[in-house]
Amino acid sequence: MINLGLKYYLKFAHKCLTLNKFYTMKKISILIVIFLITFTLANAQKYMTKAGTIVFSSDTPIEKIKAVNHQVNSALDFANGNFVFKVLIRGFEFEKALMQEHFNENYMESDKFPNSTFSGKITNIKDVNLAKNGVYNVAVEGDLTMHGVTNKVKVNGTFEVKDGKVLGKSTFNVLLKDYNIAIPSAVVKNISESILVDVNIALDKL
Repeated sequence: MINLGLKYYLKFAHKCLTLNKFYTMKKISILIVIFLITFTLANAQKYMTKAGTIVFSSDTPIEKIKAVNHQVNSALDFANGNFVFKVLIRGFEFEKALMQEHFNENYMESDKFPNSTFSGKITNIKDVNLAKNGVYNVAVEGDLTMHGVTNKVKVNGTFEVKDGKVLGKSTFNVLLKDYNIAIPSAVVKNISESILVDVNIALDKL
């Protein structure tokens, strides 16, 4: 991308010199430097991961269910707080193969709705100091889409800045009825109506 930008500016500089009008070589050099600085700053605060982890659990007196997913993509722009997630539903792994099959085919309908996504913002992103190691409380707001249904959500979490890496954590509950996820009457007592979700991501600078 830098090469494309330089190519554009060098072409522009050549045109200016050919016209021999308003631009000196010094001014053209300044323009190129400004472009490089702008490009660098625009990307310096962007972080992402393709290997985040989401764990969800259901706990009832009859049965405890837990699933882990390591196929979580996430990106964060510290300049404006924009925050996105994409989760492959079939990436959730269960202890029981039968439960995993029911989860994908009956509850989440993974063939029809293969991904869950989140698009929103860290509303207090300016409280996070990337230059200083430490743990910072963050507030997240946005649209969570799952099973073809989108809801507005607000959750709290933490960002730990540690030697150039950002470790994000959050725990919150999701109500199955909010996303039209129906539980068959035969197992309704085995699965909690409220699912506990734990998110852990390690964001690297782009």
